[in-house]
This record gives sequence, C-alpha cells and structure tokens, in this order.
Amino acid sequence: MQVLDTAARINQQIAENPVILYMKGTPEAPECGFSRQVVETLKQIGQPYAFVNVLAAPHIREKLPQISQWPTFPQLFVKGELVGGCDIVLGLHSEGSLKELLESANAA
Repeated sequence: MQVLDTAARINQQIAENPVILYMKGTPEAPECGFSRQVVETLKQIGQPYAFVNVLAAPHIREKLPQISQWPTFPQLFVKGELVGGCDIVLGLHSEGSLKELLESANAA
C-alpha cells in the first residue's frame, strides 16, 4: 500500500506544481553540490518553484527514480515532464532555454 501512496503523492506533486525540484536538502541549505548548483541556477533565473527534500522523504527518494527513469538527484520537473538532473539543467541554462521554459511554465 505504501508504494502506491508514494507514487500517487509524487504524481500529485508533479501535476500540481508547474516547476518542482526534487533535491537533497532545501534551497536555503542544499545538502549536495549538484543540488546547490541547480538551486543557484534557479535563483539566477528568478522564477518560482516548489521543492521536495528527498533526504527528509525517504519513500519519495526511493520511488521517484522508478517513476522518472532517472537514477540520481536533483531532478527538475517542468509542466509535468522531467527536464533532467544537474548537468542537463546547467546545459539548458548556458544555452538560454531554461529561463524561457520556466517562464512559460509559470505563466500558464
């Protein structure tokens, strides 16, 4: 029963938040370097986003990689779709498309 509850909770979080970051720690206190880099990038862009601290939610930390087919954290979702982890987020930011993606998600 717990697995279904966790999967449903994850799907609900992704559906209800235009931009959501599953990370280790919080935006104020990231607990890994990759999460810190993504948070700093999101701060530069200045668009709102939700987050889930997977260290404080071990069921989500365990289940999300099965749902997203992405093995590591952080994981950034925009409009219900996985964007990717740290390298992909930083790459999209450097080419300028991440800002547009986040702006369009939050404008909807």
